Amino acid sequence: MKKTSLTLAMTLAFLGTTSQIHAAGFQLAEYSSTGLGRAFAGEAAMADNAASQSRNPAMLSYLEGRQLSAGGIYVVPNIDVTGDIAISSPVFGDQVMHVPASAHDVAGPALVPNFYYSNQLNDQWTWGLTVNSNYGLATEIDKTHAAALFGNETAITTVEFNPNIAYKVNQQFTIGAGVRVVYGEGSISATTPYWVDGIKYNPAVPAEVAARLPESGTSLKAMEGDDISYGWKAGASWQINPQHRIGLAYHSGVELELDGYASGLLYDGGQDLSIEGYLPIELPAFAELATHHQISEKFALHASINWTQWSVFDELVAYFPGEQKPISGVDSDLVKDENFKDNWRYAVGGTYQLNHDWALRAGLALDTTAVEDDYRTTTIPDADRLWFSVGASYQATENLTIDFAATYIKMYGDAPINEAQDLAGLALVNFSGEATGDVWLAGIQFSYKM
Repeated sequence: MKKTSLTLAMTLAFLGTTSQIHAAGFQLAEYSSTGLGRAFAGEAAMADNAASQSRNPAMLSYLEGRQLSAGGIYVVPNIDVTGDIAISSPVFGDQVMHVPASAHDVAGPALVPNFYYSNQLNDQWTWGLTVNSNYGLATEIDKTHAAALFGNETAITTVEFNPNIAYKVNQQFTIGAGVRVVYGEGSISATTPYWVDGIKYNPAVPAEVAARLPESGTSLKAMEGDDISYGWKAGASWQINPQHRIGLAYHSGVELELDGYASGLLYDGGQDLSIEGYLPIELPAFAELATHHQISEKFALHASINWTQWSVFDELVAYFPGEQKPISGVDSDLVKDENFKDNWRYAVGGTYQLNHDWALRAGLALDTTAVEDDYRTTTIPDADRLWFSVGASYQATENLTIDFAATYIKMYGDAPINEAQDLAGLALVNFSGEATGDVWLAGIQFSYKM
Protein backbone atom coordinates (compact mmCIF):
# COMPACT_ATOMS: atom_id res chain seq x y z
CA MET A 1 0.00 0.00 0.00
CA LYS A 2 1.21 3.50 -0.81
CA LYS A 3 0.93 5.85 2.12
CA THR A 4 -2.19 7.86 1.38
CA SER A 5 -5.34 8.98 3.08
CA LEU A 6 -8.84 9.02 1.77
CA THR A 7 -10.84 12.04 0.92
CA LEU A 8 -13.66 13.92 2.56
CA ALA A 9 -17.36 13.97 1.84
CA MET A 10 -16.78 17.43 0.37
CA THR A 11 -13.65 16.26 -1.48
CA LEU A 12 -11.62 17.91 -4.23
CA ALA A 13 -12.76 21.32 -3.04
CA PHE A 14 -12.44 23.94 -5.76
CA LEU A 15 -10.97 21.14 -7.90
CA GLY A 16 -9.91 22.55 -11.23
CA THR A 17 -9.66 26.19 -10.20
CA THR A 18 -6.04 26.09 -11.28
CA SER A 19 -6.68 24.06 -14.40
CA GLN A 20 -10.36 24.16 -15.23
CA ILE A 21 -10.19 27.76 -16.35
CA HIS A 22 -7.76 26.90 -19.16
CA ALA A 23 -9.22 23.48 -19.95
CA ALA A 24 -12.48 21.85 -18.92
CA GLY A 25 -12.66 19.89 -15.68
CA PHE A 26 -9.08 19.59 -14.39
CA GLN A 27 -7.43 18.96 -17.75
CA LEU A 28 -4.27 20.79 -18.82
CA ALA A 29 -3.73 21.93 -22.40
CA GLU A 30 -0.26 23.42 -21.97
CA TYR A 31 1.93 20.86 -23.71
CA SER A 32 4.18 23.27 -25.67
CA SER A 33 4.76 26.98 -26.21
CA THR A 34 4.80 26.41 -29.96
CA GLY A 35 1.15 25.34 -29.90
CA LEU A 36 0.23 27.90 -27.25
CA GLY A 37 0.95 30.72 -29.69
CA ARG A 38 -1.92 29.58 -31.94
CA ALA A 39 -4.29 28.57 -29.07
CA PHE A 40 -3.44 24.92 -29.86
CA ALA A 41 -5.28 25.08 -33.18
CA GLY A 42 -4.48 22.27 -35.62
CA GLU A 43 -2.19 20.43 -33.22
CA ALA A 44 -3.00 16.88 -34.40
CA ALA A 45 -1.95 17.94 -37.92
CA MET A 46 1.16 19.97 -37.01
CA ALA A 47 4.80 18.89 -37.17
CA ASP A 48 6.76 21.94 -35.96
CA ASN A 49 9.14 20.04 -33.68
CA ALA A 50 9.42 16.96 -31.44
CA ALA A 51 6.54 18.26 -29.25
CA SER A 52 4.13 17.43 -32.10
CA GLN A 53 4.00 13.75 -31.04
CA SER A 54 2.33 14.75 -27.77
CA ARG A 55 -1.00 15.28 -29.55
CA ASN A 56 -0.58 12.90 -32.49
CA PRO A 57 2.17 10.23 -32.62
CA ALA A 58 1.75 10.00 -36.40
CA MET A 59 3.36 13.45 -36.69
CA LEU A 60 6.72 11.84 -35.88
CA SER A 61 6.92 10.74 -39.52
CA TYR A 62 7.31 14.38 -40.58
CA LEU A 63 10.37 14.98 -38.36
CA GLU A 64 13.78 14.42 -39.94
CA GLY A 65 16.87 13.18 -38.11
CA ARG A 66 17.00 13.52 -34.33
CA GLN A 67 15.27 16.39 -32.57
CA LEU A 68 14.90 17.70 -29.02
CA SER A 69 12.29 20.13 -27.74
CA ALA A 70 11.88 21.37 -24.18
CA GLY A 71 10.29 24.29 -22.41
CA GLY A 72 7.70 25.44 -19.93
CA ILE A 73 4.51 27.44 -19.61
CA TYR A 74 3.97 29.70 -16.60
CA VAL A 75 0.35 29.88 -15.46
CA VAL A 76 -0.92 32.94 -13.53
CA PRO A 77 -4.58 32.43 -12.55
CA ASN A 78 -6.91 35.01 -11.03
CA ILE A 79 -9.89 32.99 -9.80
CA ASP A 80 -12.61 34.01 -7.37
CA VAL A 81 -15.54 32.06 -5.96
CA THR A 82 -17.93 34.64 -4.51
CA GLY A 83 -21.01 33.94 -2.44
CA ASP A 84 -22.27 33.26 1.05
CA ILE A 85 -23.27 30.36 3.27
CA ALA A 86 -26.72 29.91 4.79
CA ILE A 87 -26.88 27.74 7.92
CA SER A 88 -30.18 26.32 9.12
CA SER A 89 -30.51 24.23 12.28
CA PRO A 90 -33.11 23.30 14.89
CA VAL A 91 -30.86 25.21 17.28
CA PHE A 92 -31.76 28.47 15.49
CA GLY A 93 -35.47 27.74 15.26
CA ASP A 94 -36.91 29.44 12.18
CA GLN A 95 -33.88 31.69 11.72
CA VAL A 96 -31.20 31.15 9.08
CA MET A 97 -27.65 32.34 9.78
CA HIS A 98 -25.83 33.89 6.79
CA VAL A 99 -22.03 33.97 6.58
CA PRO A 100 -19.95 35.63 3.81
CA ALA A 101 -17.93 32.91 2.10
CA SER A 102 -16.12 34.45 -0.85
CA ALA A 103 -12.67 33.12 -1.74
CA HIS A 104 -10.31 35.26 -3.83
CA ASP A 105 -7.21 34.12 -5.72
CA VAL A 106 -7.70 30.55 -4.58
CA ALA A 107 -5.12 29.24 -7.09
CA GLY A 108 -1.49 30.29 -7.12
CA PRO A 109 0.87 30.52 -10.12
CA ALA A 110 2.50 27.35 -11.43
CA LEU A 111 5.03 26.22 -14.03
CA VAL A 112 4.09 23.39 -16.44
CA PRO A 113 7.32 21.96 -17.96
CA ASN A 114 7.74 19.59 -20.92
CA PHE A 115 10.40 17.53 -22.73
CA TYR A 116 10.31 15.73 -26.12
CA TYR A 117 12.70 13.67 -28.25
CA SER A 118 12.32 12.19 -31.73
CA ASN A 119 14.58 9.88 -33.76
CA GLN A 120 14.08 9.02 -37.42
CA LEU A 121 15.25 5.43 -37.95
CA ASN A 122 14.73 5.32 -41.71
CA ASP A 123 12.38 6.63 -44.41
CA GLN A 124 9.41 4.80 -42.86
CA TRP A 125 9.95 4.48 -39.10
CA THR A 126 10.41 7.19 -36.44
CA TRP A 127 10.21 6.84 -32.68
CA GLY A 128 10.02 9.37 -29.87
CA LEU A 129 9.58 10.09 -26.17
CA THR A 130 7.51 12.69 -24.33
CA VAL A 131 7.43 13.84 -20.71
CA ASN A 132 4.63 16.27 -19.90
CA SER A 133 1.37 16.63 -17.99
CA ASN A 134 -2.27 16.44 -19.10
CA TYR A 135 -3.97 16.99 -15.72
CA GLY A 136 -3.20 19.07 -12.63
CA LEU A 137 -4.29 21.72 -10.13
CA ALA A 138 -3.35 23.42 -6.85
CA THR A 139 -5.65 25.53 -4.65
CA GLU A 140 -5.67 26.60 -1.03
CA ILE A 141 -7.73 28.69 1.39
CA ASP A 142 -7.20 29.21 5.12
CA LYS A 143 -8.22 26.21 7.23
CA THR A 144 -10.71 28.35 9.17
CA HIS A 145 -12.20 30.04 6.07
CA ALA A 146 -15.99 30.18 5.94
CA ALA A 147 -15.98 27.68 3.05
CA ALA A 148 -13.36 25.33 4.53
CA LEU A 149 -16.13 22.81 5.20
CA PHE A 150 -16.25 22.28 1.43
CA GLY A 151 -12.45 21.89 1.31
CA ASN A 152 -9.49 24.06 2.22
CA GLU A 153 -6.62 22.55 0.22
CA THR A 154 -6.34 20.56 -3.00
CA ALA A 155 -3.27 19.62 -5.04
CA ILE A 156 -3.13 17.12 -7.89
CA THR A 157 -0.08 16.62 -10.11
CA THR A 158 0.30 14.18 -12.99
CA VAL A 159 3.39 13.43 -15.05
CA GLU A 160 3.09 11.40 -18.25
CA PHE A 161 5.95 9.40 -19.76
CA ASN A 162 5.04 8.45 -23.31
CA PRO A 163 7.11 6.34 -25.79
CA ASN A 164 5.76 6.62 -29.36
CA ILE A 165 6.33 5.06 -32.77
CA ALA A 166 5.20 6.22 -36.22
CA TYR A 167 5.11 4.51 -39.61
CA LYS A 168 4.96 6.27 -42.98
CA VAL A 169 2.66 4.13 -45.13
CA ASN A 170 3.24 6.21 -48.27
CA GLN A 171 3.51 9.85 -49.31
CA GLN A 172 -0.06 10.51 -48.22
CA PHE A 173 -0.72 8.44 -45.08
CA THR A 174 1.08 8.01 -41.76
CA ILE A 175 0.02 6.18 -38.61
CA GLY A 176 1.37 6.21 -35.06
CA ALA A 177 0.80 4.82 -31.57
CA GLY A 178 2.17 5.14 -28.06
CA VAL A 179 1.95 3.91 -24.48
CA ARG A 180 0.80 6.31 -21.74
CA VAL A 181 2.55 5.81 -18.39
CA VAL A 182 0.93 8.24 -15.93
CA TYR A 183 2.16 9.00 -12.43
CA GLY A 184 -0.29 10.93 -10.27
CA GLU A 185 -0.10 12.30 -6.75
CA GLY A 186 -2.50 14.42 -4.75
CA SER A 187 -3.42 15.87 -1.38
CA ILE A 188 -6.87 17.00 -0.30
CA SER A 189 -8.28 18.23 3.00
CA ALA A 190 -11.34 19.85 4.55
CA THR A 191 -11.56 21.55 7.93
CA THR A 192 -14.11 23.20 10.20
CA PRO A 193 -14.64 26.92 9.42
CA TYR A 194 -14.48 29.77 11.92
CA TRP A 195 -18.25 30.12 12.20
CA VAL A 196 -18.47 26.71 13.87
CA ASP A 197 -16.98 28.31 16.99
CA GLY A 198 -19.79 30.88 16.93
CA ILE A 199 -22.31 28.05 17.17
CA LYS A 200 -20.29 25.93 19.59
CA TYR A 201 -19.89 28.71 22.16
CA ASN A 202 -23.33 30.27 21.73
CA PRO A 203 -25.05 30.13 25.17
CA ALA A 204 -28.32 29.24 23.44
CA VAL A 205 -26.81 26.04 22.02
CA PRO A 206 -27.52 22.97 24.17
CA ALA A 207 -24.43 21.51 25.82
CA GLU A 208 -24.87 18.10 24.16
CA VAL A 209 -24.94 19.77 20.73
CA ALA A 210 -21.91 21.98 21.47
CA ALA A 211 -19.94 18.94 22.60
CA ARG A 212 -20.37 17.35 19.17
CA LEU A 213 -18.93 20.35 17.31
CA PRO A 214 -15.14 20.44 16.82
CA GLU A 215 -13.01 23.56 17.16
CA SER A 216 -12.48 25.67 14.03
CA GLY A 217 -9.58 24.44 11.90
CA THR A 218 -10.09 20.80 12.92
CA SER A 219 -9.39 18.29 10.15
CA LEU A 220 -12.60 16.59 9.05
CA LYS A 221 -11.30 14.31 6.31
CA ALA A 222 -8.05 14.36 4.32
CA MET A 223 -5.96 12.43 1.82
CA GLU A 224 -2.55 12.38 0.21
CA GLY A 225 -1.16 9.70 -2.04
CA ASP A 226 0.09 8.58 -5.43
CA ASP A 227 -0.33 5.91 -8.07
CA ILE A 228 1.00 4.81 -11.47
CA SER A 229 -1.30 3.64 -14.24
CA TYR A 230 -1.25 3.01 -17.99
CA GLY A 231 -3.13 3.83 -21.16
CA TRP A 232 -2.49 4.17 -24.88
CA LYS A 233 -2.85 6.57 -27.77
CA ALA A 234 -3.04 6.34 -31.55
CA GLY A 235 -3.12 8.73 -34.48
CA ALA A 236 -3.08 9.09 -38.24
CA SER A 237 -2.59 11.78 -40.85
CA TRP A 238 -3.60 12.28 -44.46
CA GLN A 239 -1.43 14.55 -46.62
CA ILE A 240 -4.07 15.45 -49.20
CA ASN A 241 -1.52 17.43 -51.21
CA PRO A 242 1.57 19.49 -50.34
CA GLN A 243 -0.62 22.33 -49.04
CA HIS A 244 -3.32 20.51 -47.05
CA ARG A 245 -3.18 17.94 -44.24
CA ILE A 246 -5.70 16.31 -41.87
CA GLY A 247 -4.76 14.70 -38.56
CA LEU A 248 -6.77 12.53 -36.18
CA ALA A 249 -5.64 11.37 -32.73
CA TYR A 250 -7.14 9.51 -29.76
CA HIS A 251 -5.83 9.15 -26.18
CA SER A 252 -7.36 6.45 -24.02
CA GLY A 253 -8.63 7.01 -20.49
CA VAL A 254 -6.33 6.20 -17.55
CA GLU A 255 -7.62 4.84 -14.24
CA LEU A 256 -5.69 5.94 -11.15
CA GLU A 257 -6.33 4.19 -7.83
CA LEU A 258 -5.21 6.16 -4.79
CA ASP A 259 -4.88 3.59 -2.03
CA GLY A 260 -3.77 4.12 1.52
CA TYR A 261 -5.30 5.27 4.80
CA ALA A 262 -8.27 7.41 5.78
CA SER A 263 -7.84 10.18 8.33
CA GLY A 264 -9.79 13.04 9.86
CA LEU A 265 -12.47 13.40 12.49
CA LEU A 266 -15.35 12.13 10.36
CA TYR A 267 -13.45 8.93 9.56
CA ASP A 268 -11.55 8.12 12.74
CA GLY A 269 -13.58 10.06 15.34
CA GLY A 270 -10.39 11.60 16.68
CA GLN A 271 -8.95 8.20 17.56
CA ASP A 272 -5.59 6.84 16.49
CA LEU A 273 -6.94 4.45 13.86
CA SER A 274 -5.39 3.04 10.70
CA ILE A 275 -8.21 2.75 8.16
CA GLU A 276 -7.10 1.24 4.85
CA GLY A 277 -8.93 2.36 1.73
CA TYR A 278 -8.65 3.46 -1.87
CA LEU A 279 -10.26 6.03 -4.18
CA PRO A 280 -10.49 5.30 -7.93
CA ILE A 281 -10.24 8.34 -10.24
CA GLU A 282 -10.54 7.97 -14.01
CA LEU A 283 -8.70 10.46 -16.20
CA PRO A 284 -10.93 10.74 -19.28
CA ALA A 285 -10.13 9.79 -22.87
CA PHE A 286 -9.78 12.63 -25.39
CA ALA A 287 -9.57 12.99 -29.17
CA GLU A 288 -8.77 15.63 -31.78
CA LEU A 289 -9.56 16.21 -35.45
CA ALA A 290 -7.27 18.86 -36.93
CA THR A 291 -6.38 20.47 -40.25
CA HIS A 292 -3.38 22.38 -41.58
CA HIS A 293 -3.64 24.50 -44.74
CA GLN A 294 -0.71 26.30 -46.39
CA ILE A 295 -2.72 29.11 -47.97
CA SER A 296 0.29 30.87 -49.47
CA GLU A 297 4.07 30.72 -49.28
CA LYS A 298 4.02 32.83 -46.10
CA PHE A 299 0.63 32.14 -44.46
CA ALA A 300 -0.83 28.91 -43.03
CA LEU A 301 -4.23 28.34 -41.41
CA HIS A 302 -4.91 25.73 -38.69
CA ALA A 303 -8.09 24.44 -37.02
CA SER A 304 -9.07 21.83 -34.41
CA ILE A 305 -12.08 20.18 -32.83
CA ASN A 306 -11.34 18.45 -29.51
CA TRP A 307 -13.54 16.09 -27.51
CA THR A 308 -13.00 14.91 -23.91
CA GLN A 309 -15.01 12.07 -22.36
CA TRP A 310 -15.76 13.83 -19.08
CA SER A 311 -18.99 11.84 -18.70
CA VAL A 312 -16.89 9.08 -17.06
CA PHE A 313 -16.38 11.46 -14.13
CA ASP A 314 -19.82 10.78 -12.69
CA GLU A 315 -19.15 10.18 -9.01
CA LEU A 316 -16.31 9.63 -6.55
CA VAL A 317 -16.57 6.64 -4.21
CA ALA A 318 -14.04 5.66 -1.53
CA TYR A 319 -13.70 1.98 -0.56
CA PHE A 320 -12.49 0.44 2.71
CA PRO A 321 -11.43 -3.21 2.16
CA GLY A 322 -9.51 -3.63 5.42
CA GLU A 323 -10.74 -4.96 8.75
CA GLN A 324 -10.69 -1.48 10.33
CA LYS A 325 -13.69 0.54 9.10
CA PRO A 326 -14.54 4.25 9.51
CA ILE A 327 -16.53 5.17 12.63
CA SER A 328 -19.69 4.94 10.49
CA GLY A 329 -18.91 1.24 9.91
CA VAL A 330 -19.40 1.45 6.13
CA ASP A 331 -17.42 -0.44 3.46
CA SER A 332 -17.64 2.46 1.00
CA ASP A 333 -18.40 6.16 1.04
CA LEU A 334 -20.03 8.17 -1.75
CA VAL A 335 -17.61 11.05 -1.74
CA LYS A 336 -19.24 13.26 -4.34
CA ASP A 337 -21.74 13.24 -7.19
CA GLU A 338 -20.10 15.08 -10.09
CA ASN A 339 -22.45 14.47 -13.07
CA PHE A 340 -19.96 15.68 -15.67
CA LYS A 341 -20.73 15.67 -19.38
CA ASP A 342 -18.48 15.30 -22.41
CA ASN A 343 -17.06 18.64 -23.52
CA TRP A 344 -15.90 20.13 -26.83
CA ARG A 345 -13.19 22.62 -27.75
CA TYR A 346 -12.96 24.58 -31.01
CA ALA A 347 -9.84 26.44 -32.13
CA VAL A 348 -8.61 28.33 -35.18
CA GLY A 349 -5.19 29.88 -35.66
CA GLY A 350 -2.64 31.03 -38.18
CA THR A 351 1.10 31.22 -38.80
CA TYR A 352 2.79 33.97 -40.85
CA GLN A 353 6.43 33.57 -41.98
CA LEU A 354 7.65 37.14 -41.62
CA ASN A 355 11.16 36.43 -42.90
CA HIS A 356 13.84 33.77 -42.68
CA ASP A 357 14.35 34.29 -38.95
CA TRP A 358 10.87 35.09 -37.61
CA ALA A 359 7.44 33.45 -37.79
CA LEU A 360 4.37 34.96 -36.11
CA ARG A 361 1.36 33.10 -34.69
CA ALA A 362 -2.11 33.89 -33.35
CA GLY A 363 -5.19 31.89 -32.41
CA LEU A 364 -8.67 31.91 -30.87
CA ALA A 365 -10.44 29.07 -29.07
CA LEU A 366 -13.72 28.28 -27.34
CA ASP A 367 -13.48 25.67 -24.58
CA THR A 368 -16.94 24.60 -23.42
CA THR A 369 -17.72 23.62 -19.85
CA ALA A 370 -18.03 20.01 -18.68
CA VAL A 371 -20.70 20.91 -16.07
CA GLU A 372 -24.36 21.88 -16.41
CA ASP A 373 -25.54 24.81 -14.29
CA ASP A 374 -27.67 22.46 -12.19
CA TYR A 375 -24.62 20.41 -11.14
CA ARG A 376 -21.88 23.03 -10.77
CA THR A 377 -20.29 22.94 -7.30
CA THR A 378 -17.55 24.61 -5.31
CA THR A 379 -15.64 21.39 -6.00
CA ILE A 380 -15.27 22.21 -9.72
CA PRO A 381 -16.63 25.67 -10.62
CA ASP A 382 -16.25 24.96 -14.34
CA ALA A 383 -17.42 27.44 -17.01
CA ASP A 384 -17.03 28.21 -20.71
CA ARG A 385 -13.70 29.84 -21.60
CA LEU A 386 -12.41 32.02 -24.45
CA TRP A 387 -8.74 31.88 -25.50
CA PHE A 388 -6.77 34.74 -27.12
CA SER A 389 -3.22 33.71 -28.08
CA VAL A 390 -0.18 35.20 -29.79
CA GLY A 391 3.28 33.77 -30.36
CA ALA A 392 6.47 33.89 -32.39
CA SER A 393 9.36 31.67 -33.47
CA TYR A 394 12.94 32.86 -33.78
CA GLN A 395 15.47 30.88 -35.83
CA ALA A 396 18.47 31.52 -33.59
CA THR A 397 20.83 29.23 -35.53
CA GLU A 398 20.51 26.73 -38.34
CA ASN A 399 19.54 24.03 -35.82
CA LEU A 400 18.04 25.98 -32.90
CA THR A 401 14.55 27.51 -32.83
CA ILE A 402 13.11 29.45 -29.89
CA ASP A 403 9.33 29.84 -29.52
CA PHE A 404 7.61 32.48 -27.40
CA ALA A 405 3.88 32.63 -26.62
CA ALA A 406 1.33 34.40 -24.43
CA THR A 407 -2.36 33.65 -23.89
CA TYR A 408 -5.23 35.35 -22.08
CA ILE A 409 -8.19 33.18 -21.10
CA LYS A 410 -11.48 34.57 -19.84
CA MET A 411 -14.39 32.74 -18.24
CA TYR A 412 -17.56 34.05 -19.81
CA GLY A 413 -21.26 33.67 -19.19
CA ASP A 414 -22.90 32.89 -15.87
CA ALA A 415 -21.38 30.20 -13.65
CA PRO A 416 -23.78 29.92 -10.68
CA ILE A 417 -22.98 27.57 -7.79
CA ASN A 418 -25.55 26.16 -5.38
CA GLU A 419 -24.39 23.38 -3.08
CA ALA A 420 -25.44 21.92 0.26
CA GLN A 421 -23.74 19.88 2.99
CA ASP A 422 -25.08 18.24 6.14
CA LEU A 423 -22.99 19.14 9.19
CA ALA A 424 -23.07 15.86 11.13
CA GLY A 425 -26.85 16.03 11.31
CA LEU A 426 -26.70 19.22 13.40
CA ALA A 427 -27.18 21.76 10.61
CA LEU A 428 -27.75 22.10 6.87
CA VAL A 429 -25.11 24.28 5.19
CA ASN A 430 -25.88 25.84 1.78
CA PHE A 431 -23.38 27.66 -0.42
CA SER A 432 -24.80 30.07 -3.00
CA GLY A 433 -22.57 32.06 -5.32
CA GLU A 434 -20.73 32.07 -8.63
CA ALA A 435 -17.30 31.50 -10.11
CA THR A 436 -15.43 34.21 -12.01
CA GLY A 437 -11.90 34.61 -13.21
CA ASP A 438 -9.25 34.76 -15.89
CA VAL A 439 -5.72 33.49 -16.40
CA TRP A 440 -2.53 34.51 -18.16
CA LEU A 441 -0.17 31.99 -19.74
CA ALA A 442 3.38 32.71 -20.88
CA GLY A 443 5.68 30.13 -22.41
CA ILE A 444 9.04 29.51 -24.02
CA GLN A 445 10.21 26.48 -26.04
CA PHE A 446 13.68 25.49 -27.27
CA SER A 447 13.84 23.08 -30.22
CA TYR A 448 17.07 21.65 -31.58
CA LYS A 449 17.78 19.51 -34.64
CA MET A 450 20.81 17.23 -34.34
